[in-house]
Amino acid sequence: MAKEAPTDRRFATTLARGMSVLRAFRPSDDGLSNQELSERTGLPKSTVSRLTFTLQALGYLSHGHRHDRYRPGPALLALGNVAAASVSFVDTATDIMQPLADETGTLVLIGVRDDQKILLTKTWRPHQASSIWLEVGHRIPLTHSSSGQAQLAAQSDREFASYVDTYGEMVEDSDVTVASLREDAYSQLVARGFVIAGHGLRYASTVNAVSVPFRSHEFDEPVVFTCGATPEMLTVERMENEVGPKLQAAVRTLERMTGKSPALVQRG
Repeated sequence: MAKEAPTDRRFATTLARGMSVLRAFRPSDDGLSNQELSERTGLPKSTVSRLTFTLQALGYLSHGHRHDRYRPGPALLALGNVAAASVSFVDTATDIMQPLADETGTLVLIGVRDDQKILLTKTWRPHQASSIWLEVGHRIPLTHSSSGQAQLAAQSDREFASYVDTYGEMVEDSDVTVASLREDAYSQLVARGFVIAGHGLRYASTVNAVSVPFRSHEFDEPVVFTCGATPEMLTVERMENEVGPKLQAAVRTLERMTGKSPALVQRG
């Protein structure tokens, strides 16, 4: 569950808890019980029960035909469609990113920050690939992925200060500071224009990925474009010499087409 901000009187704790329930769902779920939602959010089951009852009454959750399990409801689907339709750069990106996926044989995706995770909001699969492992709605650790490290690098000092204030200075289960992680990713972006996960912080040994941040006027924070595949398909050499530069070029093309400046904030 996201850390709350009780010191700010404007922060609506009940709303935050309700949103944490909605964000607990994953694409692979066949519904979730109150107990499962409690385990995923860290909220007491009694609190979850009140929240799911309210969310169901508003149409954001549905019981369907199995009354012991909740699923995303029609109001949530409508809200998601409205949000997707309002993000103009995604349609423009498709004409750029689908050819990149086909050419490189990688899964190309857009990731946005969701607390301490990167949430996949759009993917482009190579046409010749029947399946690749990640789906829209999947969340990956922010500090332990190239997507998350690129997002940190592109944050402004104000955005980063807010992140550290909320989540702390240290990377979880590590002696690495978030600031050093950010600086390393920033240096990669300055030197070559893309980020490969550093400090040995990779959430899965079965995935290699390279990422480039992008600033959209629809969002307060940078989003990230990533190319990923298995290490056999996407070696470090390919990331550094082929796929990373092609991804950077694709994002620069998108910036020109949408009239956006590069996501990297110049410092000092």
